[in-house]
Amino acid sequence: MTIASSRRKGGKYINIVPTDAAGLGKFLHILKAYATNKEESIPKKQLGPFKTDASIYKTPADNGLRITWIGHSSLLIEIDGKRILTDPVWSDRVSFSQWMGPKRFFNPPLPLEQLPPLDAVIVSHDHYDHLDKATIRFFADKEIPFYTSMGVGRYLEKFGIIKNFINEMDWGDSVMLGDDCVITAAPARHFSGRGIFNRDQTLWSSFVIKGHTHNIFFGADSGWFEEFHNIGDTFGPFDLTMLEIGAYHHLWADIHMGPNHATNAHLALKGKLMMPIHWGTFNLALHAWHEPVDLLLKYAKEKNIELFLPSPGTPTEVKGAFNSAWWEPFLS
Repeated sequence: MTIASSRRKGGKYINIVPTDAAGLGKFLHILKAYATNKEESIPKKQLGPFKTDASIYKTPADNGLRITWIGHSSLLIEIDGKRILTDPVWSDRVSFSQWMGPKRFFNPPLPLEQLPPLDAVIVSHDHYDHLDKATIRFFADKEIPFYTSMGVGRYLEKFGIIKNFINEMDWGDSVMLGDDCVITAAPARHFSGRGIFNRDQTLWSSFVIKGHTHNIFFGADSGWFEEFHNIGDTFGPFDLTMLEIGAYHHLWADIHMGPNHATNAHLALKGKLMMPIHWGTFNLALHAWHEPVDLLLKYAKEKNIELFLPSPGTPTEVKGAFNSAWWEPFLS
């Protein structure tokens, strides 16, 4: 099996399969859905506070794999001696302005200043909930290598990252992180753009991270597609898959999976444990804020999938199935 590189049409990147990215043609339908929505998309109870004990990072994980979920798709991954931060977003809002747009349900549990030394930062694509200007600027003088999708480097450079530390990757590209860790960009089914007029001018990706002992998959944003089988056959099995379960709706079903398709993707990837991401942090859809994890628990039981559900901000070793049930005290 091989991973196909990306393709462009008319100067824009395109998905492997035809994809409805819920563009302007669905704007009125989406607007009506939001106007009539009655779900608890924003928690009635304040979530948190969650706090990270940063002193834990002074001691490596016993088995070499430890995850700290900052929220949404921001993860501090410790894998076989390497520390990798994914899609870092510390701002209050994921928007072009901090005066409007989706607001955090809880404060980041770990201040940026308390992050341990990093070996790499991965930025999957250019959407505001994955590429945060204020957070990227924090790293401007840190000399940390960034690995990102094709075209996204221009934003990183604009936000202060030195060009020499920016590594743009096409689907199928691999880079070495030290002597024994490989990061590979893989396809995803999504779209890109930070405004109305620049859609799909940059690429979107998922990432395979393989250390000397562990092999994990960071799915970032993606709708379901059969390519998950190819990724699983080529790079699996995975000790842990990190897959999005939130921000789904039938109006944009091609670009976000939701819990049902996410569990299907986990199985296609040949995953051993599944960690849900992209939920419980921002109001980006119409469903109740806790619905993604409620449904995930149901589908995982039906499909015999073991889940890894750490509490926000708690560095947690990946040893097997684990459910912190952190959200339950906040249900209304």
